[in-house]
Amino acid sequence: MKKLFDPLFSPEKLVEWRFALFDLLRDPGGADCRQTVFDYASRMQQGFSPDILGEDCYSMVRDCARALRGMCTERAEELSGFSVAEALCDIARGRPRADLSPAFCADVAHILAGIERPYRIEPVAKPDSTPGLAGRAASVARSSELDFIWRWASGWMERYPDGLAGEAVAIRGRNRRRILGLLGGSARDWRNWEWHTARLITTPETFAAVCEPSVEELEAVRAACSAGVPFGVTPYYASLMSGSLPGGDASIRAQVIPGPEFVEAVARGRSSVESRADFMLERETSPIDLVTRRYPAIVILKPFNTCPQICAYCQRNWEIDGPMSPGAMASRKRIENALEWIRAHDAIREVLVTGGDPLAMEDREIEWLLGRLAAIPHVELVRIGTRIPVTLPMRITPGLVSILSRFRRPGVRELLLVTHVQHPSEVTPEMVRAVARICSRGISVYNQMVFTFFVSRRFEAARLRMLLRRIGVDPYYTFVPKGKEETAAFRVPLARILQEQKEEARLLPGSRRTDSPVFNVPGLGKSYLRGAQHRDLLSIMPDGSRVYEFHPWERNISRQKSWVGGDVPILGYLERLAAIGEDPADYSSIWYYF
Repeated sequence: MKKLFDPLFSPEKLVEWRFALFDLLRDPGGADCRQTVFDYASRMQQGFSPDILGEDCYSMVRDCARALRGMCTERAEELSGFSVAEALCDIARGRPRADLSPAFCADVAHILAGIERPYRIEPVAKPDSTPGLAGRAASVARSSELDFIWRWASGWMERYPDGLAGEAVAIRGRNRRRILGLLGGSARDWRNWEWHTARLITTPETFAAVCEPSVEELEAVRAACSAGVPFGVTPYYASLMSGSLPGGDASIRAQVIPGPEFVEAVARGRSSVESRADFMLERETSPIDLVTRRYPAIVILKPFNTCPQICAYCQRNWEIDGPMSPGAMASRKRIENALEWIRAHDAIREVLVTGGDPLAMEDREIEWLLGRLAAIPHVELVRIGTRIPVTLPMRITPGLVSILSRFRRPGVRELLLVTHVQHPSEVTPEMVRAVARICSRGISVYNQMVFTFFVSRRFEAARLRMLLRRIGVDPYYTFVPKGKEETAAFRVPLARILQEQKEEARLLPGSRRTDSPVFNVPGLGKSYLRGAQHRDLLSIMPDGSRVYEFHPWERNISRQKSWVGGDVPILGYLERLAAIGEDPADYSSIWYYF
């Protein structure tokens, strides 16, 4: 990848920009580095007058000063294992620091500029400055401004076509006919979910014939299969792949094609990878087989340890052998033991049935399991986690929906589905019909997306939210991608998620932005990103990655340790965006989200 910005950011360039901090750090008689940087940030914030440049500039100064102070404490340095203050001191005094990357220098440069030379982010729409506007005239002017803002947002969202548009439907219809010819089937077979699960795409040869991959994609699948990495695509989902459909094909392919980082990790030895890949530390939060518990009133139940299709970034890929693998269904005895454990703990009011994908189980198994859960008096709600509406919508049969709806007893017991739609192009007529069939029986459907690189462009997630609510799906969670070494290609900086929430999601009606942005802290659970009090920025590492401390959700209720983890460098993220045709200038405020 071409490094567009590297020449702009270096220790020497930082000095050339003549930030006042470096003059202070060059003083041999001054205080120690940490104290000097801390005092500088405080003085600059105190000395700033909003009357000169405005409140928005003050916010930039305040946030940057707070971030810099937070990194210049002994505790922050101990937890992160790096001293930003010492690095700044070395830069000021001309000491060689070959370890400091352009990404580190870029982040520091933006923070110092935010403190010393704050600037107003160029507004999308400028308010009517006509003197004396009041009452109805002021309302009309404000309404015009809001119209302009929405046209601007809509222009971004229109870049991402959905799977309901005529062109997409036509392309996928041709794909369907081609795939039926390759795999041997009829239009009637296509509507039969068991035909799909009997013909899953699991080998490089079938993948090459059906999915028309690039050379790099085919090589990645070959390497994955050779290394024993779980790989599988449903024929239906394969029909969604088309290089001639702009905007969404990259996201769809990225979800199922294992990245080289993960393949290499598995090739180094499966046993060692398993211990790393259990990023959420489920082994340490499982009081009995098949059950995971991180919160007081809800548990996860995993009766079925496979899916028709394997997500390349799945947090449980270390547990899964392959798509629809034999023996994935837990024995009745193990499930009964798990159910008895739930029965013995009357604090449990909700059970999330996931896996694997539980809706890939046979109808009789689903009916039996729901019946056993219904027999536990204190279980008031069952949540089913499934990608079936997205990867195999023909599985949502009248018979299955009838089984699910029989569990519901309004006022006594409820059931809902949580699915995982990543991109507008995944929303197809087949998915719409499946969701409508579920909702027609009073069952709510929610969505949780993972904010990966491949869905992180400006207003890409906003477009999905608008579409989901229209088809009857409520946005529920937006997850930060797991900080796993082997899924690094999917990660985006935390700052981008915060930027998206503030500058994009916030423009949507409240009914469309019901999802909460969260980071799943290993061993602890969800940390809500809207609350800055739930985390602290500890450092910027030499490679430019920010290091955060996440505080446990029950910090004021019980004693738990915090968790420290590294982000991905902002500069590297902007480089990747540029490589796919995005203008990094469109994301320029990303540096000021902490």
